[in-house]
Amino acid sequence: MNPDSPTVAIHTHGCKLNQADSQVLARQFQQAGFTLVRSAARADVVVLNSCTVTANADSKARQYLRRARRANPDALVVATGCYAQRSKDDLTAMKEVSLVLDNRQKEILVSTVAAVLNISPTLDVDAAPVNAPVALALATALGRSRAMVKIQEGCDQVCAYCIVPKVRGRERSIPPEEIIAEINSRAENGCREAVLTGTQLGTYGFDLAGIDLRGLITRVLAETSIDRLRVSSLQAHEITPELLDLWHDPRLCPHFHIPLQSGSDAILQSMRRRYDTARFAETVELVREQVPDAGITTDVIVGFPGEGVREFAESYSFAASMDFSDMHVFPYSIRPGTSAAYLNGQVEDKKKQERTGEMLELAAAAVREYRLGALGQTRPVLWEPAKGRDPGGVWSGLTDNYLRVRTQSSQDLGNAITDVRLTGLDGDCLTAEVV
Repeated sequence: MNPDSPTVAIHTHGCKLNQADSQVLARQFQQAGFTLVRSAARADVVVLNSCTVTANADSKARQYLRRARRANPDALVVATGCYAQRSKDDLTAMKEVSLVLDNRQKEILVSTVAAVLNISPTLDVDAAPVNAPVALALATALGRSRAMVKIQEGCDQVCAYCIVPKVRGRERSIPPEEIIAEINSRAENGCREAVLTGTQLGTYGFDLAGIDLRGLITRVLAETSIDRLRVSSLQAHEITPELLDLWHDPRLCPHFHIPLQSGSDAILQSMRRRYDTARFAETVELVREQVPDAGITTDVIVGFPGEGVREFAESYSFAASMDFSDMHVFPYSIRPGTSAAYLNGQVEDKKKQERTGEMLELAAAAVREYRLGALGQTRPVLWEPAKGRDPGGVWSGLTDNYLRVRTQSSQDLGNAITDVRLTGLDGDCLTAEVV
């Protein structure tokens, strides 16, 4: 290790909130004199920002930590994030892991790592400005061309299946002035899109005076120079005509992630969700009326306790009727500490797998149908950084309504926003011509 320029690789599992946290960690490491690298094999420090929403997420975290250690036996391997918050002892017991810090300790993660390595940060982590080369390095090192900006953390809703309230805590909003300053800083340093992230965005501002989500978005649009603004996720009952009025501003991306979780009213009630299928369908119709061509994506849980043949059929049929642009399908996973872990009617693993397969087939058909319907449209695309791509290579980016697009061009499209004509479909990805 070169003490004058130690290297760090940050790997992120899970949600956009974790991505936002990782971007903050990357910036803090960079400001403290570390060099960001993508490969664990080349890093003096490997950080995993973990997820724990399912047992599979836990398994993936352990697999990555073991893989990182095999790739780099001499590295300092650090586990943080929600798995570290929920079960620090499990990760501490892994011989591959050097250091475990939970979500509450992320603020001291960089200084703790520096102390363990016996090096002194070259800059004040809290005070150092972020310059353009740093911003570009962050995007490249994390594989992201967008800025994830945390506006809120924690959840008070306590759905029956969800461990998030235990690992992220109670709801708390970040003051709008801090959010606006963060977005302006990222825009000034080359970011073209900001994604507002959090655990429960719809209740933003409940603990602040005179502000809610609509007010925050209004202020961000008025007081920042960011080219595109995206809202990461909203509950069906939180979307109102007044909120949707803001999408008349073309800087707001016409994409709504609205978690469904189940299309069975009986299961939704058992999950302790705050809407039923009628309300969800009304919300989807409202979005499509007020925001034409909006992409609507969702999450669906299969095999929740009490889901029999009838309830699954209801869920499948309702999801099919919504014409989602994408569906993330998850088999229900028992999370100790949640009320659903103690419910009767746990679904057998075999049935759960069969139903998950059926729902995934529906999701694949919905994805294909939506993308075929987009062919011939002209849409703006934010292209991702080149990452060493040769001139004339294939570029990848996202449309404003969250469709993955590829094109071949000799131009340097990295971090540019261009209009494209959608010309074809290759798997789940659209092909396009730059207009």
